[in-house]
Amino acid sequence: MNLAGRVALVTGASQGIGRACALKLAQCGASVALVARNQQKLDEGAQEIAQAGGNARAFAADVENEDQVKAAFKAVISEFGKIDILVNNAGITRDQLIMRMKRADWDAVLNTNLTSAYLCTQQAISSMLKQRWGRIINITSVFGQTGQAGQANYAASKAGLIGLTMAVAREIGSRNITCNAVAPGFIETAMTSTLSNEIRQSALKMIPLNRIGTPEEVANCVAFLASEEAGYITGHVLNVNGGMLMG
Repeated sequence: MNLAGRVALVTGASQGIGRACALKLAQCGASVALVARNQQKLDEGAQEIAQAGGNARAFAADVENEDQVKAAFKAVISEFGKIDILVNNAGITRDQLIMRMKRADWDAVLNTNLTSAYLCTQQAISSMLKQRWGRIINITSVFGQTGQAGQANYAASKAGLIGLTMAVAREIGSRNITCNAVAPGFIETAMTSTLSNEIRQSALKMIPLNRIGTPEEVANCVAFLASEEAGYITGHVLNVNGGMLMG
């Protein structure tokens, strides 16, 4: 999976799956723009890539904010000249039973997980159209496919990403731009590290591979979908869940 000469932008790149994606894309030869809110963590990620011989820059932005998104993409294109690969990974949780869920928690999750992908995709497409080549990869979730009690906002946002993926794939496929989604299951990240041992053991019972996945395993799939080798795949949801959901 040779991505030499390509420019990738990854949102939510300061930690977890986003950071792993940025590192993997850089290993494959892409220049990487890391976007998230935490400047310090972004700088650390960019430095890690640079120390490994890669090329990366950090761009602090809140992807909920349309003006900040526009400014970040403008800065990335000014720095690198183009955007070939967009990984919409930024995501948060605000868990609560639906009858108790506050509107603010619903809005925050939908805005960060779903609306940000719309905003970022809109900003990236013009560059991709000019070069008639592009890869858009949305990080959704197994819970966007199955639902999850206490996560109506999260599940709705991730299901929405799947619909967005398919709609965009149909819109831009004729321009040699693909749009796919990766749906992780239980992955060892900061988001899952707070789960109780009881919940973790319960989750393992649902996973035929009998283990929690790693961010690197998700990143490997993202790198594949970003490559030339995946050029005839679009509108697809690639499940990375250890067999938790099949079919």
